[in-house]
Amino acid sequence: MIRSGGYLYRLSRPRHAAKTHASRLLTRTERGHTVRLMGSTDGVLTSASATDWHVIVLSWNGREDTLRCLESLTRVEYPNLGIVCVDNGSTDGTQRAVRERFPQITLLEAGVNLGYSGGNNLGLRYALQHGSRWIALVNNDVTVAPDVIEGFERAARACPRAGILAGKVYFADRPRTIWFAGQRVSQLLGYSGRPRGYGRRDGPRYSRVRATGRAVGALMAVSRETIEKVGLLDEDLFAYVEDVDWALRARSAGLEVAFAPDARAWHRVSASTGGEAGSTHTLYYGVRNTVAVLERRRPLGRVGSALRRTVILATSSMHALTRSHRREALSAVRTGFRDARQGRLGQRPEDGLGLR
Repeated sequence: MIRSGGYLYRLSRPRHAAKTHASRLLTRTERGHTVRLMGSTDGVLTSASATDWHVIVLSWNGREDTLRCLESLTRVEYPNLGIVCVDNGSTDGTQRAVRERFPQITLLEAGVNLGYSGGNNLGLRYALQHGSRWIALVNNDVTVAPDVIEGFERAARACPRAGILAGKVYFADRPRTIWFAGQRVSQLLGYSGRPRGYGRRDGPRYSRVRATGRAVGALMAVSRETIEKVGLLDEDLFAYVEDVDWALRARSAGLEVAFAPDARAWHRVSASTGGEAGSTHTLYYGVRNTVAVLERRRPLGRVGSALRRTVILATSSMHALTRSHRREALSAVRTGFRDARQGRLGQRPEDGLGLR
């Protein structure tokens, strides 16, 4: 068992790895409710073998997606790659399946839903403790190309000031159609439009390393230097927009965000939340966290902030109207906007969301 950032979690390490010390069950209060976490009184790793790269996969009740993702990572052509699966308290047998099928992969069991930010932060701390120079974050509903790490490294060499690298992501059901190839961030308006290349067939214009406003958590990489300068993901956001916040913090610290066209993955879009078109979580967290992040990172004063909030609410509401369940979608937008104005962050009430 390991202590990390105030949390205690179970660590299932590869058979060849060093042992950890474990002791007792602890009970703690987390955001108003009591959870039980497997804990350790010391949480000391007896040894650690450093590796330049770790990949972190966050899982929450997505067993088959997670297994497909991990299978693709085992085929990555990179020496001494550390693969870490963080489980956010799954109840579908994910933990056992990962241990049985991939004994060589490190499994961190949070035992409770920490959200995208909290779950990934467990993995980030683990990778940093093991000497990682770069850490990739990969959604569990993604499969990656065998040369994904080499693709990130080529971009890092081409853009030495980059602290965050944004991978190229395709739709899983349309493997040559782009879902993400970089994106600007409009801090003044709060609306940035669709990602670059969205819905378009891949081609030469999307094959060049270039600066971009943000990365997306489905496939991105962050350097140790960046984390040391700006910190980990913001756990108050819980899920969504935390990757935008990270990019803004990195850019404010003088680092760049670069698009890495040769780091490729295929994404079953928002599978963990019921599909992009069917989920209201994307709307709730999107509007709430966009307001919260931009008001922290780019304050505009009372009038300017009110105008920006109006734009965010209007564009989110229009997006909600494209959903099949319009009433539920609009309600999610209104609730997220209200919670942003009242400063209510963390997990959405009565929400089991663990990923994005």
